[in-house]
Amino acid sequence: MSDTSEKEQPRRRQARGERRIAQLLKAASQVFCTTGYTAASTNAIAREAGVSPGTLYQFFPNKEAIAIELGDRLMHEMREAYGEALAPVAPGTPLEEAIGSAVDRFMAFNTDHPVFFALMHGPDIPGRMAEAHDQLHTTVVGRIEALLTSLMPGTAQADITRTAHVCLGIYKAGLELVLAREGAERAAYVQETKDVLIRYLEPLVGASLGRA
Repeated sequence: MSDTSEKEQPRRRQARGERRIAQLLKAASQVFCTTGYTAASTNAIAREAGVSPGTLYQFFPNKEAIAIELGDRLMHEMREAYGEALAPVAPGTPLEEAIGSAVDRFMAFNTDHPVFFALMHGPDIPGRMAEAHDQLHTTVVGRIEALLTSLMPGTAQADITRTAHVCLGIYKAGLELVLAREGAERAAYVQETKDVLIRYLEPLVGASLGRA
């Protein structure tokens, strides 16, 4: 056997392993969304993936390990999505446009990955995931505060922080309603969420950002 063939075999095994892990994580997403994390089982995940429980255990020792791996991957994607959504806004941008763009990015991630909401807001979230979610929450609030500070000069920090928390709370409440709907009704709830945020922020920052 040539040196090239010997090097290719581990790569093939690694590629097959990655494909299997992706298959199991996809199945776990479906099961967690359908039954919730607490009621989910490794047997149900293996069945959804079309593999034996023994195959699953080659990659994950239990459902908590599956949830943590899934959560880590989604958290990485979410940080990127939220970073784009909360990027600095050019002065003079209409408030409606700025909020619409941010909400669309937030909603796109969560509607593409409904398992993230199911895991992060369930009653029995694994401890490591809860810590990561709390860190993400703190980061997002900080980004919103930074945006609001630039748009509301002279406003006390306590007021900025309170406004940031209210904005995030409005979004989360809207997201829960959005995820429970489909099609045109889902789109309507997305728009309602945008409208609530616009009506809340417009008296504070003005209809055009930077021109309050």
